[in-house]
Amino acid sequence: MPSWSTELLPIFLLLAAIAVVVWRLPHVELGHSAAYRRRRFLNWFPVGLTYAFLYMGRYNLTVCSTSVGDGMMSKDDFGTIFAWGAAAYGLSFAINGPLTDRWGGRTTIMISAVGSSVMNLVMGLSLPYLHKDHLVLGFSILYAMNMYFQSFGAVSIVKLNAPWFHIRERGTFGAIFGILISLGIYFAFDWGGMIVKYSSVQWVFYVPSVILLVMTGFVFFMVRDSPSQAGFADFHPGDASDEAGAPRLGLVAVASKMFRNPVIVIIALVEFCSGFLRQAVQNWYPRFAKETGQAHAFVAEHWGMMLCVAGILGGVIAGVISDHVFGSRRGPVSAVLYAAAFVGVGLGWAFVDTQLVSWLAIFLFLCIIGVHGMLSGTASMDFGGRQNTGVAVGIIDGFVYLGAALQARVLGWVLPSGAAKASAANWWPWLAAMLPVALIGMLLGLKLWNARAGRQQAVAPTEIETMKVEAA
Repeated sequence: MPSWSTELLPIFLLLAAIAVVVWRLPHVELGHSAAYRRRRFLNWFPVGLTYAFLYMGRYNLTVCSTSVGDGMMSKDDFGTIFAWGAAAYGLSFAINGPLTDRWGGRTTIMISAVGSSVMNLVMGLSLPYLHKDHLVLGFSILYAMNMYFQSFGAVSIVKLNAPWFHIRERGTFGAIFGILISLGIYFAFDWGGMIVKYSSVQWVFYVPSVILLVMTGFVFFMVRDSPSQAGFADFHPGDASDEAGAPRLGLVAVASKMFRNPVIVIIALVEFCSGFLRQAVQNWYPRFAKETGQAHAFVAEHWGMMLCVAGILGGVIAGVISDHVFGSRRGPVSAVLYAAAFVGVGLGWAFVDTQLVSWLAIFLFLCIIGVHGMLSGTASMDFGGRQNTGVAVGIIDGFVYLGAALQARVLGWVLPSGAAKASAANWWPWLAAMLPVALIGMLLGLKLWNARAGRQQAVAPTEIETMKVEAA
């Protein structure tokens, strides 16, 4: 058995790689002072880590399902539980998007962390007492409640960052957003795997529960909703925001405005495809590797880390080419990455019974996280504006998880069972289900090629945005 030091070494190497990538990301010069940049980092970094640990408290269900085995949670059971949770997540944005716009991202990210912490604690406590006959019903309810609180997370992080980042630098932040997502997946799968390996499966719920409470404290003391609350002047970020002082519209009015915008609708549909594909790879490859005898392959043994590295690369590639090749347009990035994903899925179908499929799964994940960071993490700010960010992200990320809910039910139903599941060749429906979705995503991405938001042609903010606000 490898020692703790052997298992922890890759973690430190991964964190060092992330630090180097963030440090070397190209910057768009907009006149921000060094003081402003430092304070902005202290604002988004604790929120980003909280979001990453929310992922740990979300995908621990996948770790739990592969640990307890079919005797307690079959593929169909897992698909049902995850589908209910994903549906709850997607539909919750009708409530949580407007609440985030009203209460502010700082308040709602704390609600998300505390609520998810409580639900993870309850899931861990209840696991030994839920007989298989009641496991699906019990965990469907508990996981759906967890996902309700989780749904505040994406809305909050975008809401918080919209006032701090000009539209011309949001592509680079989209890369950082992809890194945070990827780090959370690493926490969920690799840290979760170690937790199960060295303790009981219940602790895969207890550990994120404790960490989320700690992160709530950091958010409370360090995070502010806007530059002016941290002692700096607010500025117009050059997106679709209304002018300062404009009234905030109600849910129906904002949703009507969003759905009348064809760009928002297309982005939402692209992200529906992203939700389907991302979860199809992320949640089902570990089960595929376990069932087909590939659990000791390199990719399977380091699944969380491989996803993290792929997500980092996807986010960095997407962010850099968006801001520095396509003039801060997000559509071309989505089209290019979806075209690559379509090729990757096709090759995966052809080579499903070889070791190559594991590397193609990682490549596909790289493409999808790049798209997701650009659209949910960046385009939602661009086209929603500061006042309506919550509803815009709610619409877009809600579609992500409606796509995730669909794939959970479809794949839970069509994937092989019994003796057939031991042969990798019998897993072709896994790739076949993804192929048309990748094609649709690519075609929709092409329709976004020339889409621009709001006032992207506006002059960059001047140094006034970073001046200290004089005390009254």
